[in-house]
Amino acid sequence: MTSILACSDLHAGYQKRPVVRGLNLEAAPGEIVALLGANGAGKTTSLLTMAGLLPPVGGTVTVAGKPVNHNRPYLAARSGLALVPDDKCLFTTLSVAQNISFGRRGKAALSEALSYFPALEKRVRLPAGVLSGGEQQMLALARALVAGPKVMLIDELSMGLAPVIVQDILGVVRRIADDKGTAVVLVEQHVEMALRIADRAVVLAHGDVVLEESASVLREDPGRLRQGYFGRTA
Repeated sequence: MTSILACSDLHAGYQKRPVVRGLNLEAAPGEIVALLGANGAGKTTSLLTMAGLLPPVGGTVTVAGKPVNHNRPYLAARSGLALVPDDKCLFTTLSVAQNISFGRRGKAALSEALSYFPALEKRVRLPAGVLSGGEQQMLALARALVAGPKVMLIDELSMGLAPVIVQDILGVVRRIADDKGTAVVLVEQHVEMALRIADRAVVLAHGDVVLEESASVLREDPGRLRQGYFGRTA
């Protein structure tokens, strides 16, 4: 299947100093790629560069064959990229419905989002700031979903959440990929949970790709994954 997202020899970092080197990552429609690694491995930097919020130090990022415009991040969003950052970036004084409307206005868009996140249905008029952590994460995903993205980049959706809630939300991410044909790049600290819903995994260590394998293989061979986290592969 043809990839919708492609990073080719991507070097990502700050002030022209790479912290990620030579990242080659592709995601096809409906595919979930887990981008894994220890803290400081370069996962968030990679996502921010894919999303057009950081200029690449080298290499390219394309969506549907077209380069992502890093000088104007809003054009990256228009090309079909949606970033769900680890801090959610919600407008806490605005209602759930108003937050979703920033992705796309209209009752149809709201209904679609609530069909994936029914827990938000009775809270659409409440300010986002009064929601629980899990509900806020659902809202951040719903806002990205209604934009109709070709690619969703999700950074640490489990941060501060109970594992049972994380498991439920990750299940919804799998449904979105399957139903919508959305490609997903998922950065997640709950590695076992991520591998349950992912198709493939890419492991970074100190900014370098040290392992790329199908999620099913890594579920069966956790020792190989542990070696990857330390920068060694079997």
